[in-house]
Amino acid sequence: MAEGNNHKDKLEFIEEITKNADQVQEKVLSEILTRNANTEYLNRYNMNGATDRETFKTRIPVVAYEDLRPEIQRIAEGDKSAILAADPISEFLTSSGTSAGERKLMPTIKEELDRRQLLYSLLMPVMNLYVPDLDKGKGLYFYFIKSETKTPGGLVARPVLTSYYKSDHFKNRPFDPYNVITSPNAAILCPDSFQSMYVQMLCGLIYRTEVLRVGAVFASGLLRAIKFLTQHWRDLAHDIETGTLNKSITDKSVRESVQDILKPDSDLANFISDECKDENWAGIVTRIWPNTKYLDVIVTGAMSQYIPTLEYYSGGLPMPCTMYASSECYFGLNLKPMSKPDEVSYTIMPNMCYCEFIPLEKSYEEKVNGTDLVDLADLEVGKEYELVISTYSGLCRYRVGDVLQVTSFHNAAPQFKFIRRKNVLLSIDSDKTDESELFKGVQRASELIKPYGASIVEYTSRTDTSTIPGHYVIYWELLVKEGGKWPGNEVFEKCCLELEEELNSVYRQGRASDIIGPLEIRVLQSGAFEELMDYAISRGASINQYKAPRCVSFPPIIELLDSRVISTHFSPARPKWNPQRKEKN
Repeated sequence: MAEGNNHKDKLEFIEEITKNADQVQEKVLSEILTRNANTEYLNRYNMNGATDRETFKTRIPVVAYEDLRPEIQRIAEGDKSAILAADPISEFLTSSGTSAGERKLMPTIKEELDRRQLLYSLLMPVMNLYVPDLDKGKGLYFYFIKSETKTPGGLVARPVLTSYYKSDHFKNRPFDPYNVITSPNAAILCPDSFQSMYVQMLCGLIYRTEVLRVGAVFASGLLRAIKFLTQHWRDLAHDIETGTLNKSITDKSVRESVQDILKPDSDLANFISDECKDENWAGIVTRIWPNTKYLDVIVTGAMSQYIPTLEYYSGGLPMPCTMYASSECYFGLNLKPMSKPDEVSYTIMPNMCYCEFIPLEKSYEEKVNGTDLVDLADLEVGKEYELVISTYSGLCRYRVGDVLQVTSFHNAAPQFKFIRRKNVLLSIDSDKTDESELFKGVQRASELIKPYGASIVEYTSRTDTSTIPGHYVIYWELLVKEGGKWPGNEVFEKCCLELEEELNSVYRQGRASDIIGPLEIRVLQSGAFEELMDYAISRGASINQYKAPRCVSFPPIIELLDSRVISTHFSPARPKWNPQRKEKN
């Protein structure tokens, strides 16, 4: 009953702040400006203690990371003066390492952990409205930490999820029947990703009948866990049969974390062996964990291309996307979590930070006029915007780089579909192909291989200017279902042309005039992107936040991919181009 009342309070809180979204936003901005009034950054722009929107919008510029790099560098080197925030900077949160090509350092304060925890606390009350009785079992979640680094000034720099998992908010969290997970804290906090994954999977198998949901942060992380099961099920079954933990698990705290639950169980070991020995992985999630109600992973944006593979492994389980967050700030949640992935809309929680929005048509201008930004409550349904935030940690009018489309409103709070990261992936001449266009092209081309029982597991791209003219290279790794047939060269050639037909008119004009060469698809051997992930992690990427890059330019990565190519295919003709053809906005 206590939990039920808590859920009721949380849902009422959501209603209250979304009904009064504009007033909450005004209060948030006032609090941020009041708290940071004496910072070097606000004084530079002569705010003089002002806390109103009009002064803020006319005096504070809209900035990107590069604009703040000098201030961030000073903080990283140990300058403890109030540069961006009045509160002491407690640590730096690093970006995923695969967004915009570099790891960014985001300053944060201790209080932000409370704010993130508040958003986490809203997830299950919402989910329980759609999927009841989640307090009757456990969640199998694959969580990992990244080994942290220190700046010259001694501040810790680590991914936002590592910060959270290492915090008392997570390690000493109170018991909540709706948030019981199978993984021991020691396994999650183990810096060795193999040992961490092994024990988390082992515990998930031991508790298999109690598991009600399976998840990771991103879809790619869950697929990595499934791949791990396909590779290590024999060792896992052996441990369960004998009640002894594999000797490769050397971390003392990890070994101790399973000593009370790992008991000899020949029935379970035989079951796992029977399900895995034939290497038929279709529906393996629901076969191993039969009570699973959904997969809890992010499958919006670039992650949406994993949906077919997850459907194959899960037997078509729902994939709710519960929250919208970044290293800079946690933003909001999905109030209809069981909606289809392509219908997901996130509701911004107006208490998290102060949000402004650049109309997309103005976001490409060299210098954005600060007065052109639109407030949260004034957005228009159907329009696309670039998100700009001001945080308690001292980021002011910071361009996150996310492009969002307003789909509707919940009370007075807008709901958004995540469209893409605002960036350009590929360019040979005057053409500019972004992530969304490439994704649509790959999606369109993949329809041609579906009749063969094939699907794209993963893809990336690059430009090849060693040829004249230069051309786009698309790398594909495929999965062919049991009973399927590997597509032939003619099919792949048609895929090249089909992909080109989806690209923008500037690209197609370049192809028509031989400024751009025929698009090339390079098919990779199975496991190539797994190797790419391992390489990225070895260089410091976070296993939690890793996303396969949609474009590669680093020579060792290109070398790795090219060494795994099993066939190459070129577009057999030029795509259609009509100077009068109207393009979609």
